[in-house]
Amino acid sequence: MEAYNFTEIEKRWKKEWKDKKVFACDLSEPTDKYYTLVMFPYPSGDFLHAGHGRNYIIGDAVYRYFKARGKNVLNPMGFDAFGLPAENTAIKKGIHPEDWTLKNIERMKGQFYDWGMGYDWEKEVVSCLPDYYRWTQWIFLKLYEKGLAYRKKANVNWCPSCMTVLANEQVVDGQCERCDSEVEQKDLEQWFFKITDYADRLLKDIDRLENWPDRVKTMQKNWIGRSEGAEVEFKLEGNDEAVKVFTTRPDTLFGATYMVLAPEHPLVMKLLQGTKREAELKGFVEEVKKQTSIERTSEGAEKLGLDTGLKAVNPVNGKVIPVFVANYVLMNYGTGAIMAVPAHDKRDFEFAKKYDLPIVPVIEPTDEVKHAWKEANYNYDSKEEAYTDDGILKNSHFLNGLKVEDAKKRMGEWLAEQKIGKTSVTYRLRDWLISRQRYWGAPIPMIHCGKCGWVPVPEKELPVTLPRAVEFKPTGESPLKSIPSFVNVKCPKCGDAARRETDTMDTFVDSSWYFLRYISPKNDREAFDSKIANQWLPVDQYIGGVEHAILHLLYSRFVTKVLKDLGFINFDEPFARLFTQGMITKGGIKMSKSKGNSVQPDELIQKYGADTFRLYTLFIAPPERDAEWDDRAVEGAFRFLNRVWKLYQELREKWDFSSCGLPNAVTELDKEVRRKTHQTIHKVTQDMTGGFKFNTAISAKMELINLLYDYKDAKDAKTAVLRESMEALVKLMGPFTPHIADEMWSRLGKGETLLNAGWPEHDPALLKSDVVEIPVQVNGKVKTRVNVPVGLDEAAIRKLADVDVNIQKFAPPGSIIKVIWVKDKLVNFIVKQP
Repeated sequence: MEAYNFTEIEKRWKKEWKDKKVFACDLSEPTDKYYTLVMFPYPSGDFLHAGHGRNYIIGDAVYRYFKARGKNVLNPMGFDAFGLPAENTAIKKGIHPEDWTLKNIERMKGQFYDWGMGYDWEKEVVSCLPDYYRWTQWIFLKLYEKGLAYRKKANVNWCPSCMTVLANEQVVDGQCERCDSEVEQKDLEQWFFKITDYADRLLKDIDRLENWPDRVKTMQKNWIGRSEGAEVEFKLEGNDEAVKVFTTRPDTLFGATYMVLAPEHPLVMKLLQGTKREAELKGFVEEVKKQTSIERTSEGAEKLGLDTGLKAVNPVNGKVIPVFVANYVLMNYGTGAIMAVPAHDKRDFEFAKKYDLPIVPVIEPTDEVKHAWKEANYNYDSKEEAYTDDGILKNSHFLNGLKVEDAKKRMGEWLAEQKIGKTSVTYRLRDWLISRQRYWGAPIPMIHCGKCGWVPVPEKELPVTLPRAVEFKPTGESPLKSIPSFVNVKCPKCGDAARRETDTMDTFVDSSWYFLRYISPKNDREAFDSKIANQWLPVDQYIGGVEHAILHLLYSRFVTKVLKDLGFINFDEPFARLFTQGMITKGGIKMSKSKGNSVQPDELIQKYGADTFRLYTLFIAPPERDAEWDDRAVEGAFRFLNRVWKLYQELREKWDFSSCGLPNAVTELDKEVRRKTHQTIHKVTQDMTGGFKFNTAISAKMELINLLYDYKDAKDAKTAVLRESMEALVKLMGPFTPHIADEMWSRLGKGETLLNAGWPEHDPALLKSDVVEIPVQVNGKVKTRVNVPVGLDEAAIRKLADVDVNIQKFAPPGSIIKVIWVKDKLVNFIVKQP
């Protein structure tokens, strides 16, 4: 018997697929189209480990399934090739980032080839190449023209080692996630995209994303963070200034006993300049700037404050209250100022207790809350904690006796009547900071002129290319600033000497539109062909890690909506369906090269083959959950494929499939095999279309294999039944283990790849069994199991008890008082107690 030579089989089929370009997609045929896409990788490292593999193997199984179903499937791949990690690694290794990145891309493409990935490489995009980032720059210019790209001074997280701005998500425990340096707060002129203009649409349209995971939709909703409330003006005592605050709890205005300004609030230094508190205040502000926004606002963080000496007037009761500067208020949320109501806000309460400030309760707990406290033996003490639940207003003049929601509405009306405030909506979402002070990114296509200010680079001059000859400094500072030929240019508007912007764009800009470029990857006239894009998008199935649930997906949605508004496309959501896979862990820790727990797929493939690697990855756990890698379990997947191969070989040697007719089930075993075959077809099809339950689909195929091993040795086994089952099994294996499946398919005389062979269809009539196994209970306890005809009635089940010896062991004749019969499910005999 021929052994399972996975090396030769996989080598042969990879070459076959490549030579015949079986993965190429004809975009001119959008009929029955299906666009499946896996988030493209960062080539900052020199190989993809087994944890990375899960994402791509899932995507390839989905591609092959829909291709076999007859869809015209687009399955492209590219590389998110700019970014700080690649630049830092290249500098450490003493090579140019471009050389490092392109070398890694070739290495990863080789890995994808080894894994049997079905990518249409003619559609490849690489974000660090000028033919791609030319159009990233074009998108920047379009946003600038629409008033959605602007420059302003902003307080940012600054890594002094990497010499660049960091997003909040890149700061871990006050340190840079890349180099562990202490992160500083710094005021810098930065470029932003005005995503806040789209906050309401981005939020409302989440409800249209019916085929996205609820968890991801919730994360996006929370990130956008819509808050309804009121804007209120507090006048400062002794001058003409007023401080505007936003509050979600206007009903508690009578309980406001102090105000807090963010240390970055422009009024702070303006009002205290030249006073005796100026030096103290400056010192405090500098200390706070050492903290990140996460450290300042996280639960349990120490509240630090300084009394400015300023006084404000509470507009609802005329009371004079102190004005503090404190670390727990941020300039980039709301107005950068809050009215503090310590009786009903946990953070305000902690601050008031620390600085001995008044606490005035204005909400009385409801009777329901008080009853719940009593039931729980809980004694609430307003001197020890803030009350934040629902209730009835008190100590609040015209609001007394109102419920919270009614009081909010009435206060909003009163503020408007008095012309000192209004109802308002604000968002947690901040504008997208896209500036990076590093080399390895798409240059921002703007020029600064002393006369004209900031002027966009004319579209005909795109791309603004990165100079190749650069010298990287040990500090990590961008070398672009020190290249006169790059910096010094003429103003496109007036012709005078000007300076080019040396910041580059955040890599999230590159990935915010790449799914459009796959449609026209070689188009040098436009970013994408609008007609083809409108035919093929939105992406039918997007697959990637949940770590991108917020920023990448949100930015892609934003850019898509902008392009729709500009008339370039006719859809405003990029991804119709989203699947987020869990991560692979080893030793309980996320698999990572830096943690030393990564598994090298090359070694696995050399030992077991790509199909084993693919099978184990898909079988390890439900794909949406995290999974622990087990080297020993990989051998189990390999044994299963050997078992399939052995069965296939035995059937070929013993049975002639070429001359048998249609399957005809005569014996009960014939019927069982046909039934199991069609049940497996049905199960795998359901699992592939209803949440990608790869592990249970594989289990179903394993069960069929077990039955076929028993059936092939039966004396009256039918050739046609075996052929039907084997052909169905091979087709069902195609998306999971394509090399061995194509090999068996071709040897069955079926011609070329399974991708073009169609998907097996189940016969509904064969799914149901003639008999069903039911548990037999006696007085509620399971005693045995019996096979009975489907649809048996209670009278028949009573008769069965009179003749079945196994039942009579536990329910002797004459002892049965009552029969509880759940049709085709279970029977419970209530018998006399001895």
